[in-house]
Amino acid sequence: MEPETLLLPDDGVVPNNPRLPALLWRGALPPGEPEAAEARFAAHGWPPAWRNGIYPYHHYHPNAHEALAIARGQVRVQLGGEQGQVLELQAGDVVALPAGVGHRNLSASADLLVVGAYPAGQEPKEYRAEKRLHDAAIAAIIATPDPPCEPLTGQPWPGL
Repeated sequence: MEPETLLLPDDGVVPNNPRLPALLWRGALPPGEPEAAEARFAAHGWPPAWRNGIYPYHHYHPNAHEALAIARGQVRVQLGGEQGQVLELQAGDVVALPAGVGHRNLSASADLLVVGAYPAGQEPKEYRAEKRLHDAAIAAIIATPDPPCEPLTGQPWPGL
């Protein structure tokens, strides 16, 4: 199962990742089964970290990669900052975001449930889309170790 790759440019506020694309798999997991997402992520060294939604403001993690599985519902997300790409995601879809990739919830169904995970040992800092954080974020992104693999199938991250 090959993911769609999305290389998002630095917009001067949200740095995104200069080397690694975001990854998108459609219909990759059984809808309504958050345990299936957690088991798949854990099997590839991405221990599940939370179940919730996606924040309604642009934010990113300059020091950690993140996997998001839509377990229930639907969500319209924007990746990459104010001028970034808008995606319509539904239960069963998975997105993997390399360090620095901005994301926000534009709208969602009332039953939205997202499973989130990070590679083992990474503790994400949350940065909001603020110009004053940009340069420090770039340094943190560059210093963040590459993901050991992508979280869904365990294959090498495209571009590495």
